[in-house]
Amino acid sequence: MPNLLKTSALSRFIWLVMVLWALDLCIKWMITQQFNYAERLNVMPFFDLMLVHNKGAAFSFLASQPGWQRWFLSIIALGISGWLIMWLRRTPKTETLLGLSLSLVLAGALGNLVDRVVNGYVVDYLLVYYPPYYFPAFNLADSLIFIGVVGLFIDFWQSEKAAKRDSKH
Repeated sequence: MPNLLKTSALSRFIWLVMVLWALDLCIKWMITQQFNYAERLNVMPFFDLMLVHNKGAAFSFLASQPGWQRWFLSIIALGISGWLIMWLRRTPKTETLLGLSLSLVLAGALGNLVDRVVNGYVVDYLLVYYPPYYFPAFNLADSLIFIGVVGLFIDFWQSEKAAKRDSKH
C-alpha cells in the first residue's frame, strides 16, 4: 500500500488540494471581516463582491428548510470527500487531467464542508450579473468544483474516445 500512495495522483496533487482549500477558507474569512451581510462592492459592470450566506446546496436548493439540511449536506460532502480521496489514491500519478480534476472537486468540497459545519451555512461572495439577470452568488470552492467536474467530463470523453480507437485496432 505505501508504494500505491507514492505513485498515486493523491501524492502528486495533495499540495494543490491543501493550498486551494486554505485559500478558499482565507478568502471567505476576509470577506466576512470586511463586508456586512448583503453589502456589495462593484468591481466591474457585471461583477460584484457581496457577502451572502447559503444554508442550502447549489442554487440555494433546500435553503428554506428548518436546519436539518446543514447536517444532511455535511454528511454528503464528507462522504464524497472520502470517495474522492480513495479515487485519487487509486488514480495513477501519470493521469494528470483526472488527478487534477478530482483534486479541484475535493478542495472545493472540503472548503464548503468546513463552512457548513462551522457556520451552518456556506459563505458566498462572487456575484455575476447582466441586469435584469443575476446568477446566484458563489465562491471559490463552487468554482473549483465546477472546473473539476468539467475536467472530469473531458477526461471521461478522452478516455472513451481512446478506448473506441484502441478497440478498432
